[in-house]
Amino acid sequence: MTDNLGFGKAERRKGNVKILSGETTFRDAFKLMLASVSEKHSFEECKEVLKKNIILDPGFKEFFRWCKANDIPFVIVSSGMTPLIRAVLSNLLGDEDAATIDIISNDVEVFPDGKWEIKYRHPTSGFGHDKSQAILPYKLLSDPPTLFFFGDGVSDMSAARHADVLYVKTIEGNENDLHAYCTREGIKHVPFTDFSQALESVQSIVTGVRTKEEVLEAAASLTV
Repeated sequence: MTDNLGFGKAERRKGNVKILSGETTFRDAFKLMLASVSEKHSFEECKEVLKKNIILDPGFKEFFRWCKANDIPFVIVSSGMTPLIRAVLSNLLGDEDAATIDIISNDVEVFPDGKWEIKYRHPTSGFGHDKSQAILPYKLLSDPPTLFFFGDGVSDMSAARHADVLYVKTIEGNENDLHAYCTREGIKHVPFTDFSQALESVQSIVTGVRTKEEVLEAAASLTV
């Protein structure tokens, strides 16, 4: 939204660079980005724009349906706002499938004058929404599941260290901020370009063809 409805890509990019360098927090930078949108556009207008313009990544539907068919929980952990995410999912997947997806994200507060602002899930955290808190409780279970996490940007930095297998979307010539962060911090991850590629990798672990360690090591050898 910031690129097209707010202060534009150049300013948004400056914010992302500051987040990566530690000069500012995601919470503070993202709030400024959204404020630039809220100044000119109502929340409902933003919702309609997103519904009209967002398309699913290649292979996403197949990935989701495979998870559903194999009783693998599919959860969206996002730094966005639940009403927007729910509206977009319903538009792209249909109400029935969208309703089966749990969403852990931020909320929104709409004021009487029509202005709105993000309502962070963890307002005291520099991440605004500390995604690690959606992951760590599973680590404490007596028989913890294998946790796959998919991300692509600075909003996913809080989760990067905590997934069992981290998949990082990378596109040649794009910003690839999460990939840059993980490379700098030495966090093992599996680069992927679309969900059809990721599905094959996840299936190999779930079916026991490869271990998660083997998948991560193979990915590391390709990115050296």
